[in-house]
Amino acid sequence: MNTDTSPRYDASALARYAAQLLQHAGLAEAMAGTVADTLVQGDLLGHDTHGLALLAGYVKELEAGRMRREGAPILVSDRPAAVLWDGQRLPGPWLVHQGLNLLLPRARELGTASLVIRRSHHIACLAAYLLRALEEDMLLVLACSDPNTASVAPFGGTQAVFTPNPLALGFPLGDGGAMVDISASITTNGMSNRKHHAGETFEHEVLIDAKGRPSKNPAVLFDQPPGTLLPVGGLSHGHKGYGLALLVESLTGGLSGHGRADPPEGWGATVYLTLHDLNAFGGKAAFLRQMDHVAAQCRANVPADAAKPVRLPGERGLQRRAEQIAAGVRLAPSIPPSLQAAEQRYGLKLADALR
Repeated sequence: MNTDTSPRYDASALARYAAQLLQHAGLAEAMAGTVADTLVQGDLLGHDTHGLALLAGYVKELEAGRMRREGAPILVSDRPAAVLWDGQRLPGPWLVHQGLNLLLPRARELGTASLVIRRSHHIACLAAYLLRALEEDMLLVLACSDPNTASVAPFGGTQAVFTPNPLALGFPLGDGGAMVDISASITTNGMSNRKHHAGETFEHEVLIDAKGRPSKNPAVLFDQPPGTLLPVGGLSHGHKGYGLALLVESLTGGLSGHGRADPPEGWGATVYLTLHDLNAFGGKAAFLRQMDHVAAQCRANVPADAAKPVRLPGERGLQRRAEQIAAGVRLAPSIPPSLQAAEQRYGLKLADALR
């Protein structure tokens, strides 16, 4: 975790640095800019396992040819409100933003429009895309799975079938917006890897070993046979996370016709996006009247701990983003060392982005 004493970096300079590093690794300039900005947005929002923490891995994928450096998705199916792309293993953040560009005019015309992308590369922080829903008066539902790997067992089982299968929801409010970014597992692979490499354990038992015994230690994921992440709800109510995982699988692998039944291709994603135009239903004013009322009830709710008032999902992230744009971005301590090898290869310095 970053601390109050961590150095601060200029957000724009970080995006330029990341874009240059990606371009040196071979990624087309326009794609590199979109990917870099998406990663920095993740850190700005506080999702620091899915921001620039991913950059070194993306560079390695480009260098190895496992992330495609240029090109366009293949249009597999196209109906006015339902589209399927083959992402050709192009960079996930670029594909998702291109997908939103495609869906926005269709949603405004039709009220609702959906896109599923199979064979995308990793898409980084889901919350970063929700910002566009807030800006465009849309309700965005976004989900993804990685059919090439597995780390979450179905409830009651001990062998991995799913990835954490994140699900995100974003919509505007009269003041800001709501940004839900959750997963079907209690924790994520990114956080587990970070804690494992740092020799840390979780505060709670969020994993099980291969025999089904609860654990706080992410090292169980690296045992042979490996342990797994627990679904949301844990040992007693994990059927809830199991259900969420199946929901995401159906929206991604199911609708795309490409997923865990196919041979693995490497780190990637199958992605589901749906945009709903607020004005196509009860109208924006009516939507805000209802959701602002609910938001007010949540914020005014008497907290169990007076020091921790009730917030809306994404509220702190938006505050953190505004603060860090103004004062500079604090990166997790593990990020700068992870980039040193690539910096040496390409003659770049993260330190140049310090404020």
